[in-house]
Amino acid sequence: MRTVTFLVLEGVDKGRVYKDLPIPITIGREEGNGLRLNDERVSRFHAKVQVEDGDIILTDLDSTNGTRVNGTAIQIRRLRPGDQLSIGRTMLLFGTMEEIAARRAVAPANAGNQAQTVRADELAAASGRNPAPAASAPVASDRTVGPGGTPHWSALDEDIPPLPQKLTPAQAARLAEILDYLHRGLTIAVENIDANEDGTEVRIGFAEWQMVQAVQMLLARYGRSISEPGDKE
Repeated sequence: MRTVTFLVLEGVDKGRVYKDLPIPITIGREEGNGLRLNDERVSRFHAKVQVEDGDIILTDLDSTNGTRVNGTAIQIRRLRPGDQLSIGRTMLLFGTMEEIAARRAVAPANAGNQAQTVRADELAAASGRNPAPAASAPVASDRTVGPGGTPHWSALDEDIPPLPQKLTPAQAARLAEILDYLHRGLTIAVENIDANEDGTEVRIGFAEWQMVQAVQMLLARYGRSISEPGDKE
């Protein structure tokens, strides 16, 4: 039987260790939860931890105040040792006793208050590209591309493809993890875009443009791995 261990980093029970809890379990403030938290901002049955296809999956049970992992709001997420869960005013560190000890030795207890970020060089490295020094490059708006006025693709031009249905919890968690990773990378890029006065063109730093290209390459790689599962690229 798979078990999980949590250390309370912040909250009323700070310092308490919930060791080797058999899963599946629920986390909440009422009796009947495998992990009960004394926290009024935690819902009665706040979240669930289960194993699926070898992965430990955390699912928010439509809680009032939500669940965060490493500072990012989640609905479903695959947990890794060292992940920090924010549930109400309580922060939990996930992992075995040995992994918790290693994490505590190298990271401050409040590290989970800071959301993880994706740097341009990280995404570029993942796509096999080398990051370049920041510069400025013109990028056309969603109305045109380039001086020739070639029509630009827009998500509004066609129906948005639906997400696959009836995913297992493990599949849903992995898909959510991929989408969140790509979303954070694109968010960093678009936050540094400057538009001209009439809104017909935008300028983006070259480092951010590289990030957009890296995300594009990652999406292409994901597409190939799905359509050609035997490809070991």
